[in-house]
Amino acid sequence: MSQYILGISCFYHDSAAALLQDGEIIAAVQEERFSRKKHDPRFPVNAIRYCLKSQNINLKDIEYIVYYEKPLLTFERLLETYLGTAPRGVRSFIAAMQVWLKEKLFLKSELKQQFQSLEKEFNPHLEPQIPELLFAEHHQSHASAAFFPSPFEEAAILCMDGVGEWATTSTWIGKKNKINSLWEISFPHSLGLLYSAFTYYCGFKVNSGEYKLMGLAPYGEANYVTEIKDHLIDIKEDGTFHLDMNYFKYHRGFRMTNRKFHKLFGAAPRENEKELTQFHMDLAASIQVVTEEVVIKLARSLRKETGIKNLCLAGGVALNCVANGKLLEEKIFENIWIQPASGDAGSALGAALIAWHEQLKKPRIVNANDSMKGTYLGCEYSNNEIISYLETIHAPFKVLQDQELFKQIAELLDEGKVIGWFNGPMEFGPRALGGRSIIGDPRNQKMQSLMNLKIKYRESFRPFAPSVLEEDVANQFEMNVKSPYMLLVAPIKKDLCQTMTKDQQKLFGIEKLNIPRSTLPAITHVDYSARVQTVSEKTNPRFYQLIKAFKQKTGCPSIVNTSFNVRGEPIVCTPQDAYRCFMRTEMDVLILQNQILFKKEQPKSELEETWKQEFELD
Repeated sequence: MSQYILGISCFYHDSAAALLQDGEIIAAVQEERFSRKKHDPRFPVNAIRYCLKSQNINLKDIEYIVYYEKPLLTFERLLETYLGTAPRGVRSFIAAMQVWLKEKLFLKSELKQQFQSLEKEFNPHLEPQIPELLFAEHHQSHASAAFFPSPFEEAAILCMDGVGEWATTSTWIGKKNKINSLWEISFPHSLGLLYSAFTYYCGFKVNSGEYKLMGLAPYGEANYVTEIKDHLIDIKEDGTFHLDMNYFKYHRGFRMTNRKFHKLFGAAPRENEKELTQFHMDLAASIQVVTEEVVIKLARSLRKETGIKNLCLAGGVALNCVANGKLLEEKIFENIWIQPASGDAGSALGAALIAWHEQLKKPRIVNANDSMKGTYLGCEYSNNEIISYLETIHAPFKVLQDQELFKQIAELLDEGKVIGWFNGPMEFGPRALGGRSIIGDPRNQKMQSLMNLKIKYRESFRPFAPSVLEEDVANQFEMNVKSPYMLLVAPIKKDLCQTMTKDQQKLFGIEKLNIPRSTLPAITHVDYSARVQTVSEKTNPRFYQLIKAFKQKTGCPSIVNTSFNVRGEPIVCTPQDAYRCFMRTEMDVLILQNQILFKKEQPKSELEETWKQEFELD
């Protein structure tokens, strides 16, 4: 009989569930995709249901359920931190203790109750039988998710995030089926929380707006690096660091920064939706430079300490694809692999893998590419299911076979159409990788502003990523490695770049936005870079064939690829989600597997008419 292990993460942000069958990753999904609540932190009941139903099993078939961290160690950290800063932070302490004494301190009982309720759904007439519940450590789960699915027999592992129980940065060695801890940096000294402090200060949401800060950075000049390094963070030569906590409040209050921080930079935090100024762009550029310095120094010292040629990355900071690109350029390690679900969602997978390899002591089978299956680990819908839904809502559509479909999509893209692409299994992690994507023509100069303002309803400065045929990546970008998970930034090939005039070079900030910098303006950021996804025929054959058809039509082997959602909502999960998003935006065409729908043919709906009035910005 097969052995199943279920890993879960929840009760902070980005809750998720992941399922192993005999050590193979067979399902992994985030709760937000089902609940439609972005970064949903609740018990991942829908994600667990999907994992079980995808294999037609019940909880009684599961050998272990593994939670991604140890809550009692987190409680210890909270107590010690608040006691160390008392009497400051008393309001935050009282609020935190109310939650902990009511819920989190008894998390094991809470989890068992949740699983008992879930098991009754599957077997209502039987007494619930709950598998043994195990608890991994937070950074151990990150390290496990980074190494075990990687294509390496042996690797150094670097995990960086806000905070786990105590660790904020940790280093490990992975070899065969074991990971061993080397050293760690502990709370409150955190590179992730330093970056989040600037995210908060620039008016974005912590734990979700960090990628906006990263996207804003190229519009600024790194004019505040000296202030940051002189006052906020002391970076040692080996990359270890120490923060001056006199400038922060996250360890003892509800806010990230305090008045001393605001005085240092001469302004109060930006309110959400207020104008972004050159000041905020310069701050973004500065903290990005500091982050890159820490990451590169840590990598150098880790290579020197271990002598290992391979590096694995996980934790929220590993989603900083600009820093990852700089790390790749430095060639400190011969090979780098980044867990595509590097945040807490991916820790559900890491927790399950710990049980398989360390609890059960099972050997590890190394896949030459990796074991993530392209992250296409979520829900999938057949053509029959999609047709049944479309007929129910009386939506006009056509059915096309693949070859004809791809040819027509290539023609539509060439005409400047924006297309919703719903294909195969849903991706696990924050990136759309050709399963739930909105696609466009990268050569179209108007495509970035069109997608941002009329499709995504988000800030105009936000860049879009290219998906490029794996074999053509070096023809368009200054990189010669695979980047299947859109986690590396690379420069545009020089012969595709366009030199700015002297007058254009004098522009500042957002004024730079509408100046085309290459023959691929829709995916070229203001610093002549792009966040690249390489597409393989092995992992996503239909997406590959679509791009290939576009290349045959236009000579261009890449397309614009952004996540299939609007601002403030999770990526779509079901055909219903996709159609709703399609009708609420100015997308031209929707592809649901082999079904093609044109916006102009769809019946007007209340959903479409009232969307812009009802839409709430995040």
